[in-house]
Amino acid sequence: MGSYRSNTIGRIKSHGKILGPACDKHTQQATLMARTQHHLMVKTLSSPDSRTMAPGENPYNTVIASDRSTLHALHSLHNPTARLLIVKVPTVSSDMSNADVLEIFGQHRDLVSLPVLENEVPIGLISRHIFMSQMSKPYYRELYEKKSCIAFMDKSPLIVEADTPIETLAARAVESGDKTLADGFLIVENATFTGMGAGLDLMHALVDLQTEKNRQVMQSIDYASAIQRAMLSESLGTLKATLDDVEMVWEPRDIVGGDFYHFQSYDEGWFCAIADCTGHGVPGAFLTLIASSALTHALHQSGPHNPGQLMAAVNRSMKAVLGQHSVTECSESNDGMDAVFFWFNAHDRTLTSAHAKMPLFVIHSGHETSASGTTRNAESENRLRHDQFSPDLQPTISKSDRLPVSVGAERIGIGYADTPIEHTWKNHITQLYPGDLLCCCTDGLIDQIGGPKNIAYGKKRLRDSLMAHRTASVSELTYQIMDAFRTYQGKHKRRDDLTLLCLRLN
Repeated sequence: MGSYRSNTIGRIKSHGKILGPACDKHTQQATLMARTQHHLMVKTLSSPDSRTMAPGENPYNTVIASDRSTLHALHSLHNPTARLLIVKVPTVSSDMSNADVLEIFGQHRDLVSLPVLENEVPIGLISRHIFMSQMSKPYYRELYEKKSCIAFMDKSPLIVEADTPIETLAARAVESGDKTLADGFLIVENATFTGMGAGLDLMHALVDLQTEKNRQVMQSIDYASAIQRAMLSESLGTLKATLDDVEMVWEPRDIVGGDFYHFQSYDEGWFCAIADCTGHGVPGAFLTLIASSALTHALHQSGPHNPGQLMAAVNRSMKAVLGQHSVTECSESNDGMDAVFFWFNAHDRTLTSAHAKMPLFVIHSGHETSASGTTRNAESENRLRHDQFSPDLQPTISKSDRLPVSVGAERIGIGYADTPIEHTWKNHITQLYPGDLLCCCTDGLIDQIGGPKNIAYGKKRLRDSLMAHRTASVSELTYQIMDAFRTYQGKHKRRDDLTLLCLRLN
């Protein structure tokens, strides 16, 4: 706006730009970042040093060397303070009259507030609205026009240092009341007045700050997602290379998730684990790193042949890392995971599985089924005598060997505070033949709310989908399962992460 000029210019210290909601709408609506960058550019172009540079001299070095405030402003772009909100305005001193104030407000109709200084130190703030309201009353102009301007001055405006962080400034502005947002606040440096700050600019600065923080958080989460997917990619590649007819669906509810899978191939067979850690999003993803690391270590130490023993090892490791030794001891968390670990012996085609709150569905291709729902031959009968098997947790009995058999699952999770540290999960042995179909999933599929009655998807609907498309390729089967699931979910929000594994033995 330029300096204020009038017959009182000798007593008015002009600080340049006028503070007001309509004085420069484009400037007020621009972000604080853009405003500061523009300010730096103007300072560079208008710097005397930049106009008298020697040939070949770097203008940026010249400006930074000659003006330290520019370097400070660059730093403020990433650490915003009240300095970014400074707007230059006219000021008055306490010995000036209300007639002087009235003249200033008359000439600068967009000026919202007028600072009052004594020796460059702010002592108050005159609100345009309050001042004009008072002076418009009958006889007030005649009574107060020649009196000191402090008559209508707010003696306790908000005064902040230029280096005050934006968030701290916002908290102080809220504490000081609505007048600060309406009339603005005074910004000082070492108690010397440097300019005014507007409530609208403060709100813009808070929005910009929060937007930047959100952007940084989302960048971090996106990068964490890339790390998590990279962690799973090796298992997925091995799975596809080992089995011909297999599909894996991994869909975190958020960008990162609490589900993970592990697949490893050996000379005598293969091992697979599907796990659902507590929570979802970032907390769940942290737990997957702990659980996956514990499983990898257990496999290295004990091998893949005894899933129950592996679960026990992972349980001990997770409880130790999370400090969840028992429910009676003080612990800041009670987290763990549900999982199914299974080992397939390629020599005798037996599947040994251990279950922590997660079943495994098997559809046999038509071979004779035992009363327990497990197809066996003499060799697998011999193994059953040596492996752990829980009679009270036998698979569901099916009248037809083509119906899905649900194997497992023990109702105790891995790693939780109430899970005994020496708990041992039982091994279940299932005889498999070429053409047999296996399916397992996390509870993100089973517990999803949807349908006309807004109830959980449930195991029955999964079984129905398995039976309806059991003769199709696993790729088509998986597609049909997920299509039915998404149709059932409808417009409901996803409740949890979802992992689904379907495979057929060839």
